[in-house]
Amino acid sequence: MTQTPTAHTPAQEQARAQFTVPAQHPMVTVLGSGDALLRVIEKAFPAADIHVRGNEISAVGDPVDVALIARVFDEMMLVLRTGQPMTEDAVERSIAMLKASENGESDGQETPAQVLTQNILSSRGRTIRPKTLNQKRYVDAIDKHTIVFGIGPAGTGKTYLAMAKAVQALQSKQVNRIILTRPAVEAGERLGFLPGTLYEKIDPYLRPLYDALHDMLDPDSIPRLMAAGTIEVAPLAYMRGRTLNDAFIILDEAQNTSPEQMKMFLTRLGFDSKIVITGDVTQVDLPDGTKSGLRQVQDILDGVEDVHFSRLSSHDVVRHKLVGRIVDAYEQYDTKHGTQNGTHKGRGKSGHKGK
Repeated sequence: MTQTPTAHTPAQEQARAQFTVPAQHPMVTVLGSGDALLRVIEKAFPAADIHVRGNEISAVGDPVDVALIARVFDEMMLVLRTGQPMTEDAVERSIAMLKASENGESDGQETPAQVLTQNILSSRGRTIRPKTLNQKRYVDAIDKHTIVFGIGPAGTGKTYLAMAKAVQALQSKQVNRIILTRPAVEAGERLGFLPGTLYEKIDPYLRPLYDALHDMLDPDSIPRLMAAGTIEVAPLAYMRGRTLNDAFIILDEAQNTSPEQMKMFLTRLGFDSKIVITGDVTQVDLPDGTKSGLRQVQDILDGVEDVHFSRLSSHDVVRHKLVGRIVDAYEQYDTKHGTQNGTHKGRGKSGHKGK
């Protein structure tokens, strides 16, 4: 893509930029089916006029808006050159990253194209990659540190990206096995005495981990890998007394660990292993009066070398857009009413101190 020099009109304080899309890139890949991608850009910059004629795109408006629009199209072209298609969601996230950098809300070290083209794992015809700046930094932190905490609301990809990094590490022989664990804590309901064997009783708690595995590996290979001990999925209680060497270990739903369980888990770390701990401190399901180990550990390990805390927010939610709005609405409610997760901070659901 080429861009003409920006022309300024002092009387109107407007700028103009023009881009030429190379012939090897069909305009539909830039504008989207039915101009869907173009509409996303127009919606983000309502005061600017964007016109398309053949393979020429022009933008007229406020100099800051025009400069950002130019950067959006440049980043889109960088992504398209890798062979990866642009989506409405990717364009929205690119604009959000560029605006945050322009407003000083981020350091702007990574560009949207760098975020959107970082491949973690290719499996079964699809590629897993970060979709937001915080997700990219989370993935990079997993590469750089031995213990990484991924803390953020539902739908931010904390567990999914960690699982992708674990499978990548296994396939590249950085580790010999993957260990996936989570505390078996009920989310509000009382399930009572479930029928079946011990594994059948704990299976519902571990099912989300199995689901992610099936997205990343050939389903037929998973039973074989589990039978060989290459992949282990077990409740947190099974970790006590073990030393885990040459392993990529993921603790999911860590907000439901007690401080004692968190310490127990962290001290399982063996040689040539990596630990990723994920959780959402706003969704604690522990009994009243029990503190969350994930909340406490942030104060205990803050500043410890080779331990990193990655924090994600509603802006990193990659599920339905409404999920991000729901997360924001709960945060606003808690801020207004002095509550956390719908109850008074520092108190359980029955008014007892805890969590």
